[in-house]
Amino acid sequence: MELFGLPLGTIYLYGLIISGVLTVLYVLFSDVLHIDTGDGGLAFLNPVLVFAFITILSASGYLFERLSSLNELLIFGISAVISLILVTLLHVFILVPMSSAEESLVYRESDLRGRIGTVITAIPASGFGEVMIENASGRIAKPATSFDQEPIPNGTRVLVVQVKNGVLEVSIHQELESFI
Repeated sequence: MELFGLPLGTIYLYGLIISGVLTVLYVLFSDVLHIDTGDGGLAFLNPVLVFAFITILSASGYLFERLSSLNELLIFGISAVISLILVTLLHVFILVPMSSAEESLVYRESDLRGRIGTVITAIPASGFGEVMIENASGRIAKPATSFDQEPIPNGTRVLVVQVKNGVLEVSIHQELESFI
């Protein structure tokens, strides 16, 4: 069977090449050409899913045309079903978890207030030292001064009282004893 004067195998091959190139271009330039499909019912219009559907449809259609003697409409139907299943799996098991797993490592200095850290360079009464604050995404080492204007030795647990011009003002952290 021919469509537009070309055999269907050739059309599948052209579709595979064009959608493959468009997929690679979209992956490379997706930040510049971002298309927002929202979080609602239009998630299936994500360009990655559309390009993947066309690529898989074209690839499986081409293979079936070359390797089997099935009817052209049956080949198209089987290819569409295979493509739909694979794109659904791609969406459910790769794209959705990746979009919800995005976590920024950026923090604001105001977020450090109230955090507990450890002095890694002793803090003199009227000078600077250094405090290490640990969190789930890593460690942050920041310069620090004593909020109470008293020296704080190395290894002491401290509480960040406030942050001024990138310097932490800390006080010795006193933990309450548990009566249980």
